[in-house]
Amino acid sequence: MAQIHPTAIIEPGAEIAATAVVGPYCHVGAKVVLGEGVELLSHVIVAGRTSIGEGTRIFPFASIGQPPQDLKYAGEDSSLVIGKRNIIREYVTMNPGTSGGGMVTRIGDRCLFMANAHVGHDCQLGNHIIIANSVPLAGHVVVGDHAAFGGLSAVHQFVRIGQHAYVGGLTGVERDVIPYGLVMGDRARLAGLNMVGLQRRGFSREDIQSLRGSYQMLFEDGNGTLGERVDAVAARFGHVNPVSDIIAFMRADNARGFVQPKSNGG
Repeated sequence: MAQIHPTAIIEPGAEIAATAVVGPYCHVGAKVVLGEGVELLSHVIVAGRTSIGEGTRIFPFASIGQPPQDLKYAGEDSSLVIGKRNIIREYVTMNPGTSGGGMVTRIGDRCLFMANAHVGHDCQLGNHIIIANSVPLAGHVVVGDHAAFGGLSAVHQFVRIGQHAYVGGLTGVERDVIPYGLVMGDRARLAGLNMVGLQRRGFSREDIQSLRGSYQMLFEDGNGTLGERVDAVAARFGHVNPVSDIIAFMRADNARGFVQPKSNGG
């Protein structure tokens, strides 16, 4: 049977797994689902149609699943889906989706959200993402696996952050960040590849050399349009898996443009 503190409020209809723990002064809404081993430490609010996966821990004063901060939201019964073994620290806020964005906000597995982070409506986050203190993701943001964000950075709505990318602290991101990219600055500029992340995650020397060559062709040589440079990279390095990730990302629908080095108008 779930461990529920006597001061917690559990609304009728909530589904709480037998191994879940609900600590003091938590409030769990009627449409909430807490998976096996989920722990709400204390003073946590989980509202709306929210499901939380196995082993996720949520720290005091987090507010999860409250209505989106979107004036177009009209009370639609949208969802927030949180995966397994995430860590959600103090004062984090996460909102469900809206009718304008597919009706669901989705978070993958084994992510870390440090204190005061915010995940806006209709965001789609992958696995193993690290979001540092006081980082807001606006609505409709897409984040790939293993991306990381330094403290006090911020991401504009509809921006995509590629897998294994790193956003430096205090950086405002208004355009898409390529996979494996490193961006920094008051308004984000592309400052190279996330070499530290690549090395920590065991990418081979051959893959890293191919990524370096691709980056040079895309952003340093300056021959032809960006689309033509993408095609040239595909012809030369398209067989290398990490490079093919960048090619697919840059060929996908893009509403915001790409963060580029300062010399390229980024």
